[in-house]
Amino acid sequence: MNIIKVTAGVIINKDRVLLTRRAPEEKFAGGWEFPGGKIEDCETPEECLARELKEELSINVSVDKFCTEVTHDYGDVIINLIAYYCTMTGGEIQISVHDKYKWVKIIDLLKFNLLPADIPIAKKVMDDYHVQCNCEL
Repeated sequence: MNIIKVTAGVIINKDRVLLTRRAPEEKFAGGWEFPGGKIEDCETPEECLARELKEELSINVSVDKFCTEVTHDYGDVIINLIAYYCTMTGGEIQISVHDKYKWVKIIDLLKFNLLPADIPIAKKVMDDYHVQCNCEL
């Protein structure tokens, strides 16, 4: 089975992080995720992330430090998800492939219906920001 390499942007604003929800017509509809997308040939993960966030959310970002990398088998596809911390540098969020976006308190990340590959990223963000979740999983 092929492994698809994708990126995810962890965009922090004070004590909140940006999540997007997959639209009803998309695969994994209704699942929340860190925004990003598939890496194209001859493209670095950082270039991919900046391009995808511009295409999908109409925002410019600076891709900052590496967050974590997760490989998850969804049964019909294996995703290698590379996450980076990002800073929004311009634009105003306009969704096109998602049906919602939300600035979520870091402490509340695990209360959302995150896609399975995004859960370890959320845990890493919480750890990096020294936040403990009081939610039941």
